[in-house]
Formats: sequence, structure tokens, C-alpha cells
Amino acid sequence: MIKILSRLWVVLLSNPNSNQGAMSPFLNIKNPQLMGVLNVTPDSFSDGGQFSDLDKAVQHALAMIRQGASIIDIGGESTRPNAKEVSLDDELSRVIPVIKALRRQSDVTISIDTSKPDVMKAAVEAGANLINDVYALQKPGAIEMAASLGVPVCLMHMQANPETMQENPSYVDVVDEVNTFFVQRLLACEEAGIKKQNVILDPGFGFGKTLQHNLSLLAKFSDFTIHGCPVLAGLSRKSMIGQLLDKEVEQRAVGSVAAALLAVVNGASIIRVHDVADTSDALKIFNAVQTIN
Repeated sequence: MIKILSRLWVVLLSNPNSNQGAMSPFLNIKNPQLMGVLNVTPDSFSDGGQFSDLDKAVQHALAMIRQGASIIDIGGESTRPNAKEVSLDDELSRVIPVIKALRRQSDVTISIDTSKPDVMKAAVEAGANLINDVYALQKPGAIEMAASLGVPVCLMHMQANPETMQENPSYVDVVDEVNTFFVQRLLACEEAGIKKQNVILDPGFGFGKTLQHNLSLLAKFSDFTIHGCPVLAGLSRKSMIGQLLDKEVEQRAVGSVAAALLAVVNGASIIRVHDVADTSDALKIFNAVQTIN
């Protein structure tokens, strides 16, 4: 029943007479794009504390761009399991100087990884042109702020919140339930004035999911493309890779690249990664093979 309702709402959302507007140019994706992760936090699960210095952060972003990233995702609040919320002032002080400095040196697409409306506004004013929200614009004032800013948004599925999401995640059918969530958020966005063409969807690997849930999401990743939006896969260095390979965070690059390619084969348009150079090499081979008839 959930799957039937999801597909019905997809048809309704795809109505050519609806007020959808023009697609943001960088969302007109023909080949998979790489989103490089830039955490300016002291406690992110993979690279916390490495790029809290402004110059180091900007230099790392520029290096990822040279390696093949077309989007840089800047976050000032960790969303790892058991993470605590940070204050508005702390988050602003971490991300805004980096966005301004990077924008002075590059025209790359800058994504702000935040759920706070005031951070969204300040980040876009500083030069960001994509909002990446793990709460899918559900916090008070977020969807209204995103609509007023007029930039594309990425909506991620998460069960509960970072502090509690891994305590006991439970689903009847994780793929159908994530798809139903996407339908609900797309309708909310449309009602708020956010065009469907400016929405990216992210099933949220590791956010309120067990290993089996994550594997189901990856195996059936193509199911998330039914909404007609680009779909992002954020698998890089996640605990699911560690569990499958019995490797620590810094040893998960190969597993992350393999998972990323599986997502691309199944329809991912954007891959969010820490190891940009390795993933870029893999995508070059993938894209070369795709050109052969």
C-alpha cells in the first residue's frame, strides 16, 4: 500500500501544469557529480578538527575541486551518531568565514550543510548556492527560509535525530518508507514555493538505519529516482563500510568508492565523498565505459 501511494503522489507531483518553474542550471545533471565534504567541526566522525583553521579549510576545498569535486559541502555542526546540537553563533562562526573565503577564490557550487534557518540565510548571503539539510527542512522556519532564498535544496531522510537515531531504528519496509517521506517533503516544498526542479533527494545512509537497512537502500537505490529529482548518495566512510570490511574510518576509501559506484549504477546523480581523487578516478572509468555503444 505504501508503494502504491508513493507512486500515485509521484504522478501528481509530475503534473506538467503544476507551478514548477525552471531547473537550477547545476541540477541539470548529465553525468554523476562529486560533492566534496568539508567539515569545519571539532567532532565529525571522519575528519573532525582537521579543517577548523580557515586557511587549511579553504586549501582543502581547493584541492578537492582540483581533484574533481564540482560541489563543496561545508558543515559546521556534526551529525554523527550521538552528536549534540551546537549553538547558532558557533555554527555561524565556523562556516561563514570559510564560505566567504572560498567564494573569493572559486565559482564552485558551495553547499551549506545546516538545518538552521539563520545559518541558511547567512550562508547564501556569503556565497553558498545550495542548502543541504539532514532534517529535510522540517525544523521551524526552515522551509520558509529556503523558499525565500530561492536556491536549490537537498532533503535527507533521517529517523529521529543524530543524538538518538541509532538507538533502535525500525522499519516495515525501509525503501518504501523513505520514498513515502520524500513524497511528503516534496509536497511540503511545493506548497512553500520550492520548485521540484530545485530539489535533490538523499535517502540518508547511516541516519537511523541498521546495516541491513543501509544495504537495502543501496540495493534498491534506483527506486528513489521515481520522483524525477537528482538523488544524492552519501556513503563515504560510513559505519556500514566499516562493519562490512572490519576497517577503521581512515581505511574505508576503497569500500567507499565501491559503494559509490554501485549507487551511480543504480541512478545516483551526486556522490558525497571525503576521498575525492579516488572516487573521481573510478567515475572517469565508469563514464568512459558508458560512452561505448
